[in-house]
Amino acid sequence: MNTNRLSATIEKALSDQMNKEIHASHIFLSYGIWADDKGYQGIANFLYRHSQEERNHSIKFMEYVLNRGGKPKVDAIPAPPADPQSLTECFDGVFKHEVDNTTAIYKIVDLSLEEKDWATWNFMQWFVQEQIEEETLAASLIDKLKIAGGDRATDESLFTLDKTLQNTPNDVPLAQEATGENP
Repeated sequence: MNTNRLSATIEKALSDQMNKEIHASHIFLSYGIWADDKGYQGIANFLYRHSQEERNHSIKFMEYVLNRGGKPKVDAIPAPPADPQSLTECFDGVFKHEVDNTTAIYKIVDLSLEEKDWATWNFMQWFVQEQIEEETLAASLIDKLKIAGGDRATDESLFTLDKTLQNTPNDVPLAQEATGENP
């Protein structure tokens, strides 16, 4: 008896996203190594933690496909992009990647809606929410760097930024959780 509850199209889309998350993990690991090499251990630690989070996302996709009776396919992972030339390029790369990932997540949501695969649609809502957090976090990195002076930041402001990111938790407050008392 076939116990696969996923269409071939959705199973492939979920496997592709699993691989996209693994690729993201490699990108952030690569950026972290670059930052570490430049002496930004706090920024590197932040990127290493983010790399692990992306890997955890890939495992969520893997487990979901397996739990629905499918078999995820691990593909070759493309090499990460070349090292950034500046912190601005690094943080812009993080943001761009998150926006690209959001687009891919939305395509799976659309596909699950189109196929009336409500289990997958429901599963994907966690990722929709997560991408709000991820994009907010990436945008805040860009903002923090701009406040520090961007590519013309002083060593002192970069030192402070590095220390701040080392101690920053990964979670970001969401707009939908805001209240008048807790903006």
